[in-house]
Amino acid sequence: MGTVGTALLELRTAQKSAKGVSLYSRFVNRPVGRYLAAGAHGLRLTPNQVTLISAAFSFAAVAAVAVGEPSWGTGLAVWIGLAVGFAFDSADGQLARLRGSGSAAGEWLDHVVDCAKITALHAAVLISFYRHPGHFGVRDVAWLLVPIGFQFVAVVTFFGGLLTEKLTPRPAPGSPAATPSTLRAVALLPVDHGVFCLVFLLLGAGGGFRWAYTALGAAGALFLLAFLTKWFRELSAVRR
Repeated sequence: MGTVGTALLELRTAQKSAKGVSLYSRFVNRPVGRYLAAGAHGLRLTPNQVTLISAAFSFAAVAAVAVGEPSWGTGLAVWIGLAVGFAFDSADGQLARLRGSGSAAGEWLDHVVDCAKITALHAAVLISFYRHPGHFGVRDVAWLLVPIGFQFVAVVTFFGGLLTEKLTPRPAPGSPAATPSTLRAVALLPVDHGVFCLVFLLLGAGGGFRWAYTALGAAGALFLLAFLTKWFRELSAVRR
């Protein structure tokens, strides 16, 4: 227990910047991930093992969406799997910083799992719409374009953000950390993965889920346009 407590204290000072992070990730996912990282440290798990635990929870939820019967119970189970997987996704990086064992291979594995999870989750929604059109009120095949479009938006946002982070010069050592904006943290809630996971609690609502999912997809598309403009403008000032 002492080891876990010590790890928690050390993790409090080993957090990434909260700049550009939504309220959910800042005040829910990262704190939960901190406890999971401390527990994983006590169990002598490696960051890569924690990444695989995250993948196991996430892909079990994805499978439930694709092959399960859409219901309130299934939706609850899917949300739990996705939320726990997301928390472990935060824990692997925190554990790596705690152990001082971060590696290029570990970062690669983390990003590959994230990309696969995003792609598979929207594909699973597409499959569920196709298998249960009556439940979701999918009376026109055009509705099947919604998860395809949402998948496109999510993948481009993920890749664009990742590439922007890699191409942006790191601040000089000793530079003051940027102060996180509460307003920005609130504004980013519609495109936070943790908030997106909540929509699956409506899986039993049929048409309610379809409309909530579509609304988040539309919000994601608008944010993507804003992100792409911002990222391109910022990188235009970078000379390589």
